[in-house]
Amino acid sequence: MWISFDLDDTLICYQPGSLYEPNRVPWWLRRWIREPLRLGARTLLRDLIAEGHKVWVYTTSNRPPREIAWWLWCYGVRVSGVINQSKHESVCGRQGPSKDPSRFGISLHIDDSWGVWLENRYGAPVCVVSPDDPSWADRVRDAVARRGRNERPEPPLDLPAQYRAMA
Repeated sequence: MWISFDLDDTLICYQPGSLYEPNRVPWWLRRWIREPLRLGARTLLRDLIAEGHKVWVYTTSNRPPREIAWWLWCYGVRVSGVINQSKHESVCGRQGPSKDPSRFGISLHIDDSWGVWLENRYGAPVCVVSPDDPSWADRVRDAVARRGRNERPEPPLDLPAQYRAMA
C-alpha cells in the first residue's frame, strides 16, 4: 500500500508540549535541516516500510523534495517519494483541491487537516491525526489495518460538528 504523510502538524509539530525524536541530523547538515521529527514517527515509518508499504511525504509547502528525503534519511527512514506544492500543482493545477492523494496512486493519506479529509472523502481515504494526540501513531496503524481490509478509516470522535453529517 502507498501511504503518504503531511509534514506540518503531522510529522513536524511545534505546539507547546510537543515531544520529538532525538535529533539524528549530523551537525554539518543542521544548517539546512532544522526541523524536529515528531515522537513516534521514526518507529511508525520504519515499521510501515518493513511491512512492505511505500511511504511518501505529501506536503503543500515548497520545501525541496531532496531536503525532506535527506531529513528523514537522517532518522533512518527512506521514503519512496516526496510531493511538494510545485509537484502537486503540476498534476492537479492551482484550482484543484489542496491535496489529492488518489491522483498520485496513494492509498491512504495521513494529515492534521479536516479540510483535506473533507476534500477526499470520496477518493483516497484520509486519516486525520491531531498534533497534540499522544496516541497518533496507533490511530495511523489502525487506519492502515482498516485500509488493508478495504475499509475507510474510522472517523474520530473529535470530528468537528460541521463535518459530522458528511462522515
